Amino acid sequence: MKKTARYLVSFLLAAGLLWFVFKDIDLASMKERMMHADWRWIALSFVLTLVAHLFRAWRWVMLLRPLDKSVSVYSSFVSLLTGYFANYILPRMGEVTRCGTLYRMEGVPVNQSLGTVLADRIFDVLMLAILLMLNFFLEFDRLSTFFSGLIGDKIGGAGGSANLLALVLVGGGLVLIAGGILIWKNEKVRERILSVGLFRKIADFGVGMLDGLLSVRKLERPGLFILATLGIWISYYFSSFAIFFCIPETSQLGWLAGLTVLVIGAVGMTAPTQGGIGAYHLLVGNVMVLYGLSQQDGITLATFIHGSQMILMLVVGAIAFLLVLLHQSDASKKNERLERGIENKI
Repeated sequence: MKKTARYLVSFLLAAGLLWFVFKDIDLASMKERMMHADWRWIALSFVLTLVAHLFRAWRWVMLLRPLDKSVSVYSSFVSLLTGYFANYILPRMGEVTRCGTLYRMEGVPVNQSLGTVLADRIFDVLMLAILLMLNFFLEFDRLSTFFSGLIGDKIGGAGGSANLLALVLVGGGLVLIAGGILIWKNEKVRERILSVGLFRKIADFGVGMLDGLLSVRKLERPGLFILATLGIWISYYFSSFAIFFCIPETSQLGWLAGLTVLVIGAVGMTAPTQGGIGAYHLLVGNVMVLYGLSQQDGITLATFIHGSQMILMLVVGAIAFLLVLLHQSDASKKNERLERGIENKI
């Protein structure tokens, strides 16, 4: 019952966000632009997206090696695609589906592979944080104006809000650092805080993130792991950037606009809706206004990027799902081999 309510809330949230985003948009004009778009760039975006997922599948195999050295990139790739497919149907089901598929194909226990997925996500969060800081450093004026507008321009105009935002970010960071040092050095304060369930979960999550980050030292070839991580995000960047050239209105956007779309879009994809629907359109569509686009063109670009990626993942995810159904479970194969081995010993 709780899961049903959660899915219903997610669906209603996505629907509400989509209504808010498109209520003032000329849908007939958007359809016309899509009909006359240069789909060669969208095809290139498809290829680059699949390359990104191949890098991710390769990276996941590296994380899985300590558990099972026989896991192939093919099985990892197919499992990954079924996970993305599930995410567009039921939010937050992708990880479980991904691990369940891998169990069927390779026999890796779900509880063990889920741990590697957590590590996989931790490195994504780290990369997103690095890119977000880089994006803020290179485009501070634009992004501070954007976030000030989202929060509400209440104090001293756009310049005042930008200064206030910078002050809040710097001040908040200093407070967190000072508080963390104080808690770490005072054992009684630390124990009292950790006795609260919420803070205990936050602390456990932080420790888990640290463990996940340090786990790269246990990899056979950590250099290749870092290379795969860079490959994922570089491919993501160019898959979005390629869409800029499919319509004339967005073809003049530069490299920094591409970085902003990558970062802000990734933030939107974390929203608790199916595949970030609605949140992605809201954030990317509006931030593009700061690069000289009209809101109509910004929303059109966001719809092109998100819509093309969603169509691709639904198609290739469905194909991957069919491949899994046709695949004889390697879990049962391994169990049969184990049973035969025991019988032979007896």
